[in-house]
Amino acid sequence: MHDNTRHIHWFRNDLRLLDNPALHLAQDAEVLALYILDPAELSQMGEASKVWLCQSLDALNTSLNGRLCIQSGVPAKVLPKLLGDYQASHVSWTRRYDPQGMATDIALKSLLAEQGVQAKSVNGSLLWEPWQVHKPDGTPYRVFTPFFQRGCQHAPEPRIPLPKAACQWLTPETRNADHHELLMPKQSWPQQVLAGWTPGEIGAQAQWESFIDDGLADYKQGRDFPAKTATSRVAPHLRFGEVSPNQLWYALGPSTINSQHYRRELAWREFSYHLLYQHPDLIAENLNPKFNEFPWQNDGCSLTRWQTGTTGIPIVDAGMRELWQTGYMHNRVRMIVASFLVKNLMMDWREGAAWFQDTLFDHDIANNTASWQWVAGCGADAAPYFRIFNPVTQGKKFDGTGVYTRRYLPELAALPDKHLFAPWEAPAHVLEQAKVTLGETYPHPIVDLKESRLRALDAFASLPKIR
Repeated sequence: MHDNTRHIHWFRNDLRLLDNPALHLAQDAEVLALYILDPAELSQMGEASKVWLCQSLDALNTSLNGRLCIQSGVPAKVLPKLLGDYQASHVSWTRRYDPQGMATDIALKSLLAEQGVQAKSVNGSLLWEPWQVHKPDGTPYRVFTPFFQRGCQHAPEPRIPLPKAACQWLTPETRNADHHELLMPKQSWPQQVLAGWTPGEIGAQAQWESFIDDGLADYKQGRDFPAKTATSRVAPHLRFGEVSPNQLWYALGPSTINSQHYRRELAWREFSYHLLYQHPDLIAENLNPKFNEFPWQNDGCSLTRWQTGTTGIPIVDAGMRELWQTGYMHNRVRMIVASFLVKNLMMDWREGAAWFQDTLFDHDIANNTASWQWVAGCGADAAPYFRIFNPVTQGKKFDGTGVYTRRYLPELAALPDKHLFAPWEAPAHVLEQAKVTLGETYPHPIVDLKESRLRALDAFASLPKIR
């Protein structure tokens, strides 16, 4: 179909060669592999995401034997110029579903069509298009369980993963933009936070194989315990499209209690995009409008202490320090720190979402927003606002021997398990023996957990009775 044609494939959230449906649109053609550093998109990207992207582009360029063309600028200007320079007549890309991305793509297709260019996009990042999963009457789901158990079961089977497309890669004649200069912060933080991670398609495959070998067999139960290796940790790779959800779905093999639970988690990701597609203002607006009246607190000092892991609540501080040191946080701990911020501190969920956007390698606009609204109680299928995690109870239940907490709070390492998650309740001699001085070596709690819980419940009770 593409004989004697030249094709540009615009890489975006599909930084891989395996199972890339958009690349298959260029099968057997001469192809320019392109990545555009769009200033508008970069302005919405957190520092951690930029660091990962920089390394992932290096990995993709290596896979392409140095033939990745990296340009900086507005796509509506970059693409037409390159199409002319390389005498290309086709462009392909993987679809996006966020409001800004969709608007950009619609405008681009119209512009390119006027210039006689065939621009095509396909789904390469979701198991199902957001409009493929719906109720029998055609309306969208707002509750996850029926979305998964009924909607997904009646949707088409997820696409079987594709092999590498047979493309003839063109050598870029245009000087590449310096993506390291544009993406990497000047401080030493990136080198520290990247330790233990291998961005790129090869790293994604290695991480996934490690999970299949060592984590999947204990996934359903073990995934709640942050000291265990029962989670896949492929979220950053999935976010940048270094691996597709289809590859994960089918690589799980026969249905078992653990593989089915992992597929359920993949479906939660689909549900988040389903919500974002149906509610483009989800990123900034409460899905449940009664929360527009919620009396959020504007306390910069408390927010800073939460961000820096100095709240005086050990499991919360351990999670926030894990995030800062590794660009990642265990999922159970994410729920704990989020509940603490929006309920015990009564801070707006958007403050938490913004911090995660800046510091998480796996920040995904749909997942991040939907998850924060879920915890805050204002989203679809949300946890009731009155469900307030007790961080002391959560710490004891899911990190009973303190392995995770002590890893990130070495100043509390000598405290016995009994007092690790509530050091303010420990007798003076226990603190002295563990060399813990509250207010000096470790902070006093930022709030009283019982009082702050009651304050949050009173605030929720004051909201108008609408849904």
